[in-house]
This record gives sequence, structure tokens and C-alpha cells, in this order.
Amino acid sequence: MIQPVLGIIGGSGLYDIDGLEDKTWRKVETPWGDPSDELLFGRLAGIQCVFLPRHGRGHPTSPTHLNYRANIDALKRSGVTDVLSLSAVGSLREDLPPGHFVIVDQFIDRSFAREKSFFGEGVVAHISMAHPVCSRLGDALFGACQGMGLPVTRGGTYLVMEGPQFSTKAESELYRAWGCSVIGMTNMPEAKLAREAELCYATVAMVTDFDCWHPDHDHVTVEAVVRVLLGNADNARGLVKQVVPQLGTPRELCPCGCDRALDNAIITALGQRSQVLAAKLDAVAGRVLG
Repeated sequence: MIQPVLGIIGGSGLYDIDGLEDKTWRKVETPWGDPSDELLFGRLAGIQCVFLPRHGRGHPTSPTHLNYRANIDALKRSGVTDVLSLSAVGSLREDLPPGHFVIVDQFIDRSFAREKSFFGEGVVAHISMAHPVCSRLGDALFGACQGMGLPVTRGGTYLVMEGPQFSTKAESELYRAWGCSVIGMTNMPEAKLAREAELCYATVAMVTDFDCWHPDHDHVTVEAVVRVLLGNADNARGLVKQVVPQLGTPRELCPCGCDRALDNAIITALGQRSQVLAAKLDAVAGRVLG
């Protein structure tokens, strides 16, 4: 049986988790550099949790400049088994208004200036991203949102743009034509790296406003967006408190196979592997590299 350790990645407006007992901020070193901030360790309802503010406390780091590899490695290195990613997004659909939560099940990655894999020259690996989130976690998050009476949709595609600028109207209309539900800047390559690290991963996309396709977009004030952002952050804290006890009980291997994603992924022959890169992969892929 596996005793889960829950990792929570907080997005814009979410820089702490309420209710943690025995909490301590701790610096975690990784071979990929520094993560966004120290990690907050503690227990919630008796369950071990590790919180990482994605942009750092005070939001000093932009989406492009986040060290995604260090963030995921630090969580894995800290014993995390399951990751709940909380992200502020814009809506691409009329039926997903500000304040709505979307339990995402697909991504389209339009980022282009980020390191997207732990693997590379000397240790080559290819993993499946057909189903990029853990449905077990997604179902639990959806049920918890419903139990709290939050406006929530199960399933949707998250378009990840590079940023830091927002979309043009033409781009926004293009993403709508592709069938995307929400747009943001942070969940890729985060989801890809979590899969490479064999972590169960799910995203709660929290809508702050309609993207610029919407005819009323130009009338939305910064104050209104911030008000929704802070309200979403409060609801997210409540959601974490609700779902952690459900996900923290001992379990078998993940039925989605997230924790075995590397079983057949590494294709570099044993004698051709870079020992330098293999050493950096100790936390992420030590299970299969030996």
C-alpha cells in the first residue's frame, strides 16, 4: 500500500495554505536549480502535505521564467506522490464565467521558451501524454467542488500560451475555434514534467475573467479581476481542505498508471547512458534507472 503525500502548487493569489499543522518552510535543493520558493511542509487532517507557491511568495517570477523542472523535482524529492495544481485562467466559453472552476482533462501546449523535459542527450525517454491528467484525482476534485456548492465543470481543454502578454483577439478566436475551454500560462510543461516524474497530477483551473474574445471584455476592470482572483483563492483553500482527507488514505498503485509512466519510456541503451544526466535524474527516474 502507498501512503500518499499530497503536493499542492498554488497559482496567482494563492501563496499559502490555511489549516496546516506542524508547518515549516524548507529550502529544497535540486540538480536543476532552485524552485520558485521554499516548500511549505505540514499536515492537514493528519495527511502529509507539501505546498509550493508557483510564482514564489509575492509573485516575483513570470510564467516564462519559472524553473518548472526544479519545482517538480523538489516535490518528488520531498516524497510527494500526488500533485494538485491550482491555476488562474481566462475563459474561452460563455458558459464558464468568472468564478467558475474547471477540472481540466486536456492541454494544448503553445509555450515555446521553456525547458520541457528532464530527459535529453545521453538519457532519451518518450512518455505518453494522451491523457495528461490523473482521472482519479480529477474525480475527487470534482466531487469535492460539488460538495462545497462551487460552480464547477468536469473536463475541458486548457490552452497554455507563452505570455507574459495576453492574447490578441484573433488568437483568442482561434483557440475558441479549436474547442479550448480556458487559457493560461503555467500548466505546461508542468503537467509533462509531472508525468515524467511519475507523479499523479490534476489541475483546477479557476476562471478570473473572459478572454478578449468576449464583447464585454474591454469593460472589465482590474479591480473586478482581482476581486474574483481573491475569491477563487479562498475557495481553492477550502477545496484543498475538503479533498485532502479523501486523497490521503493509503491506496494501491494508481489505476491510471501515472506512477509507472517510465516503465517503457527510456530507450537509451544502458551502456550509452550519460552518467552525469542519470545522476541528475535520481529523484525523478531513480525507480527505473536503478
